[in-house]
Amino acid sequence: MLETGTKAPDFELPDQNGTMHKLSDYAGKKVILYFYPKDSTPGCTKQACGFSERYPQFLEKGAVVLGVSKDTVASHKKFEEKYGLAFTLLADPERKVIEAYDVWKEKKNYGKVSMGVVRTTYLIDEKGIIIKANDKVKAADDPEKMLGEV
Repeated sequence: MLETGTKAPDFELPDQNGTMHKLSDYAGKKVILYFYPKDSTPGCTKQACGFSERYPQFLEKGAVVLGVSKDTVASHKKFEEKYGLAFTLLADPERKVIEAYDVWKEKKNYGKVSMGVVRTTYLIDEKGIIIKANDKVKAADDPEKMLGEV
């Protein structure tokens, strides 16, 4: 996980519509950049729907929400449409950004060890500095917790 107080690595990734986004496009706004393992899984769906429900409140506070996983643009589009998600999902199938933000880790699940995305949320300030970093994310609680942090 990247440390608070460090400059967030810039990136360029496509969203669920294939439009390219750079972190630097959001200069002057707070960015909630959250990494999640997989579209349409129970925890990831709870987290995404929570961010979507609160999205107008994030916007009022001058913040945007960007969700990142290694799913494809097409997978993100299905996820967005199925749950009516109101924010941007970024596709990182090559894991460039996932690895730049140090969230690709060894995970243990029922004793089985594998590599995967550790659910992590970063809050990046208007100047591109990480001001909060959390890798002990509870999917259902994360959106409300982050709304309080912005």
